[in-house]
Amino acid sequence: MLQHLHPDGWIPAKGYANGIAARGTQVFVGGQIGWNGQQQFESDDFIAQTRQALQNVHDVLRCAGAGPEHMVRMTWYILDRDEYNARLRELGEAYRAVMGKHFPAMTCVEVRRLVEARAKVEIEVTAVLPDAPSPLG
Repeated sequence: MLQHLHPDGWIPAKGYANGIAARGTQVFVGGQIGWNGQQQFESDDFIAQTRQALQNVHDVLRCAGAGPEHMVRMTWYILDRDEYNARLRELGEAYRAVMGKHFPAMTCVEVRRLVEARAKVEIEVTAVLPDAPSPLG
């Protein structure tokens, strides 16, 4: 069970949630970057790498029987805040193409470097799978 937390009188959040309360099995997805499953970069473009990183998150969630709808927290580490802000429309399109309209609590941090030299973004996620209903009620 997920409950979005939005204080009365606050302007609606766009593309993220201010907070989420959840109960169930926790799934932690380590930081995913914009390379494919063979650890090869197919592009140096920020949007292409972001889309691939999101797909990687999606694929790891599926291993736990989860999907984007179970995400409660997402942290993005980016190299260039200005590029992030300048390309928000494209980012939103890439996000929705992979994750749909599921917006967890989110933090985005500009960092100096990532461990992989070609990486322009790294995304980590926490998801919660709801507890299965008890057959005993």
